[in-house]
Amino acid sequence: MPMNNHSEERLPAAPEAIFISGIDTDAGKTYCTAWLAMALAREQGLDVITQKFVQTGCDDMSEDIEAHRRITGRGLLDVDIDHTTAPVIFSYPASAQLAARIDGREIDVDLIDRSTDKLKERFDTVLIEGAGGLMVPLTDSFLTVDYIATRHLPVALVTNGVLGSINHTILSIEALASRDIPLYAILYNKHFDTDPLISADTHGFIERYAATHCPGVPVIDIPSM
Repeated sequence: MPMNNHSEERLPAAPEAIFISGIDTDAGKTYCTAWLAMALAREQGLDVITQKFVQTGCDDMSEDIEAHRRITGRGLLDVDIDHTTAPVIFSYPASAQLAARIDGREIDVDLIDRSTDKLKERFDTVLIEGAGGLMVPLTDSFLTVDYIATRHLPVALVTNGVLGSINHTILSIEALASRDIPLYAILYNKHFDTDPLISADTHGFIERYAATHCPGVPVIDIPSM
């Protein structure tokens, strides 16, 4: 797995927590979260832990946390076993709000907060992988982006070269800017570069857009698995 290759762009100094969001479902957040954890450990010497914001489609252990550990070459940790890294898990594979309703429970954001704080005490940086995109609802009146804004979390935005991703990327950046949420980095997932013409145009446009509208925010190429 060619995880040691990385973009010429350097990652900014990592804060104590970063929220990893995608431009859409299946943008590659899980892989990019694991990649970023290893990159920060390698480049900045940090002890990094990953956390799953809300996990759906699982009964006990978070499959995304298991994927993080598998990709990074680590076994499950004690904070995985006791669910600190995935405090909210729903059984039905649906959006967070619907999965919670099907299970007859609410999304306990206070529990998520406590779990993140616990991880901050032990690790240098916590990477919080979201569920879906920024506008995924947690309740009818509270979106994922609202959670990010109220917790003052910077965002690493996962994008890719799929047709339509330019639109989704710009909308996501605009949503963050409208709420004064800092953008830590744009993670360009090259796994989806199946059409060289579309992917090259998409990558180039995103770089130009970022340079103009969010100067100083790096566009980091994430190599395919």
